[in-house]
Amino acid sequence: MQAMNTQQHSDHALVFGLLDAANRIELLLNRTLSNTRGISFREYHLLRELSGFHRAAATRVDLAAAVGLTPSAVTRALKPLEKLGYVTTQKSDRDARRSLAELTAGGRELLADAQLAVDDVIAGLDLERVDRPAVIASLEQLARK
Repeated sequence: MQAMNTQQHSDHALVFGLLDAANRIELLLNRTLSNTRGISFREYHLLRELSGFHRAAATRVDLAAAVGLTPSAVTRALKPLEKLGYVTTQKSDRDARRSLAELTAGGRELLADAQLAVDDVIAGLDLERVDRPAVIASLEQLARK
């Protein structure tokens, strides 16, 4: 195996550092939300993205694109939220493969409550030392690739 040059080593350190930080933050958010609100971070993310759609309703394909999952993974993730009354799903009269997920009043209430827990976790991350504009611009640039 060929040895890495300094630039490659630096690039690897950056990518794995970003991934490690993201994993640690997600684990902390997941643990906090699970222990205090009874939902996972993935479920919170689905509810949050769903709330951003017009009338807080979206197809599973649109929701999948918003959260970076496959439509079938979104369908599986929505099932427990539907059983708990946080989301409803309506099948299309015209196309049985198409369904619309909609946030319920209970889902909106849970999302608002969960947002407080997320805010607390983020406040505890000690982000004051981070050059936010530079990091945000760099991450946005990477996301466009």
